[in-house]
Amino acid sequence: MKIVRNPRLDVDASGLSDWNKPENRRWGFHHLWQMCRYGLIIRSPYVLALEAAPDSRIPALSSVREMTSRASFSGLAVVQHDRLLFEAYAPDFGPDQPHSMQSITKTSMHFVIGRLVDEGKIDPEKPVSHYIPEIGSGYAAAKVQQVLDMDVLNNFTEDYAGSYEFDPQPGVGVSYLRQEIAMGWRLPPEGESGMSMRGFTATLVSDDVENRSGLCEYRSPNTDLLGWIAERVSGRTLRDLLIEIVEAAGIEGCYYISTDCDGVPVVSGGGAMTARDLARFGQLFVRWGAGVDGRQVAGQRFMKTTRNGRGPTVNNCPYEVRYSNQTYTNGSWFGHPGFAGQFLMAHPETGLSIAYFGVLETPDAIDDHTFNDIMGMSQDIIATLGMTR
Repeated sequence: MKIVRNPRLDVDASGLSDWNKPENRRWGFHHLWQMCRYGLIIRSPYVLALEAAPDSRIPALSSVREMTSRASFSGLAVVQHDRLLFEAYAPDFGPDQPHSMQSITKTSMHFVIGRLVDEGKIDPEKPVSHYIPEIGSGYAAAKVQQVLDMDVLNNFTEDYAGSYEFDPQPGVGVSYLRQEIAMGWRLPPEGESGMSMRGFTATLVSDDVENRSGLCEYRSPNTDLLGWIAERVSGRTLRDLLIEIVEAAGIEGCYYISTDCDGVPVVSGGGAMTARDLARFGQLFVRWGAGVDGRQVAGQRFMKTTRNGRGPTVNNCPYEVRYSNQTYTNGSWFGHPGFAGQFLMAHPETGLSIAYFGVLETPDAIDDHTFNDIMGMSQDIIATLGMTR
């Protein structure tokens, strides 16, 4: 009997999984929810019904026309409260197809942690070791607030095109591509066993966790660590906490999220939804954390603090954006990007949530200009539909 390593999850000399190679990435992002080694599906019993209410001002915007005509474009949905104002899709995508939303998944921890902070169960000024004594030096001395704000220094590097092999030389760090093994998105090297997300996170080290640059130090394991803290202080599983968030959003389709080998959801980037459902999810920001059934699933004080100009500056962004409590914010909207071209923006004052899916097919799939362009388009929509700020 002959067996081979799963070709979609295997890795060659390029360091990239087959699904994430530039020539396969678009297909991969449209189907990543089907390819992960382990996963969880959540469906809401009650759906936020959307009334079709096309607003001709949106497609008339030059930024919308430009962003929806790009080769990288997959889908765009604009929702205002319970009205679907606009949607558009690429020929190879559609309204019923889930799309990997990558780091937009992180916003779920904004709701979960915020509620626990408002309830007094988490003190953001305490060190991580207060809640997770077994954590390694990469986080032990860091305040929870530093983790929330992507404001911690350790030996993890958010390098999407780095070496597949772990190089222990000083100054090299642990690549994000190593984390993908724990995420179940790629196979470990021959002869090496897999790892859990929490096991991986606990191995990170640091001589000094303080970030003195004033700039965001983006590290995906921060978010999975927050999920660990949430479980520890609430006594509930991360699965159950996510179910509560998804049900509060009232999504129509399925919320897919990859899990590690222990069944722990990968809240740093494992989520996938349709564009409409991502816009529905964004309405949780608009409603200040109130669910479609009226239950409060977020901390309102925490959410309002998030927009008050705090947090490190997001580098190379022209819109005065800071990273605050697992969100991007300019003091007006909440948002978050996703690797390779996704963005969610929500603006409570106008009731708008804007979900954009795209897939960059460049070698490293990183392009600050693309994210800035998506943010610019989203701000154009908000301004056109009534933003005064």
